[in-house]
Amino acid sequence: MIVCESLVRIYQTGSIEVQALQGLDLAVDEGEMVAVVGASGSGKSTLLSILAGIDAPTAGRAHVADWDLLAMSRGDRVRYRRHTVGFVRQQTAANLVPYLTSRQVVELPMAAARMPGKDRRIRTDELLAALDVTDCADRRPAQMSGGQQQRVAIAVALANQPRLLLADEPTGELDTATSAGVFKAMRKVNREFGVTVVVVTHDPEVSGQVERTVAIRDGRTSSEVLRRTETGADGDTLVIAEEYAVMDRAGRVQIPREYREALALTRRVRLALESDHVTIRSDPS
Repeated sequence: MIVCESLVRIYQTGSIEVQALQGLDLAVDEGEMVAVVGASGSGKSTLLSILAGIDAPTAGRAHVADWDLLAMSRGDRVRYRRHTVGFVRQQTAANLVPYLTSRQVVELPMAAARMPGKDRRIRTDELLAALDVTDCADRRPAQMSGGQQQRVAIAVALANQPRLLLADEPTGELDTATSAGVFKAMRKVNREFGVTVVVVTHDPEVSGQVERTVAIRDGRTSSEVLRRTETGADGDTLVIAEEYAVMDRAGRVQIPREYREALALTRRVRLALESDHVTIRSDPS
């Protein structure tokens, strides 16, 4: 569904040049639910804006489904954002319209896509039921809780049956219990509608609710955590998490800072190929 290779995004402000993405690689399979994590300034929000068709990369390769994000015209971007990708913002107020009910705001993107009225009503009822906010159909945002607003926002993002759902810190303004409910809703639509989901977050507890977490550091993917469930000898369900470093197409791997500091790995290191692994040693000089 998503393939990014050597993705670069440079912002120019006067004489100052900021490299938000510095050769990022990312692959997401269709139907996956993935969390992208990173500190402020790591480039995760820039990546999300590019995948949403809001921003354009400076260089590299970026494909979503059949779309080449570097070669889209203005009209292509409108069609892409209308039919291929749905977007949920952190600020609940930015996802909804204060004077429209939930039913009306979910129908809005379908009306823009010229879907017949009967089909709009059927699709709206289906989404509100799937996200457990049917009782909010005739309520405006001010009449709903934060969690209900975000679930309605997910329904809006899914209105035109996109293949990809992007969420930027969707639980950033919510408490722990409400956040869990919103994530449960996203897992449900991922499973029931088959939509690919990419969530950007800085919260490790949130990222732990998906099977795969991709970490971004300094504009590049640095590591991945894969989770699986197993049944222990006592019958209890265990979650096994394994962390992997990410190697890009040029063979580069980011070594965590604590590793570098513990072994005094600085500008130059020595590599040695062993029978089944590679060793990295500090330069004694």
